[in-house]
Amino acid sequence: MNPTHDSRRTRIEEMLKAQPHDVFLRYALALELDKAGEHDAALTLFKELMASPDNYVPAYFMAGQMLTRLGRAIEAGEILRAGIEQANKQGDQHAANEMSGFLTMIEE
Repeated sequence: MNPTHDSRRTRIEEMLKAQPHDVFLRYALALELDKAGEHDAALTLFKELMASPDNYVPAYFMAGQMLTRLGRAIEAGEILRAGIEQANKQGDQHAANEMSGFLTMIEE
């Protein structure tokens, strides 16, 4: 394991003890889990963020990218389509466009 990732992950986990519902910290932990190869745990966190009242749009895109890397393009496409819909609902056209472009790329 990479010591930099381990220390970053440890710091994030410590901060989450004080702020367990902090969306950005939970997202950062999911990214660290993905980097560490703990893809199931990362996907679980991404999905929790997607289902949260915040409907954290970046979680959709990162989950879609991770699933694509893992060869799970169909599942990635489903998540990306849901993310595009959520981004549009939130008025985040930039995120919707990024996810649309990535979805087009993986479907070709």
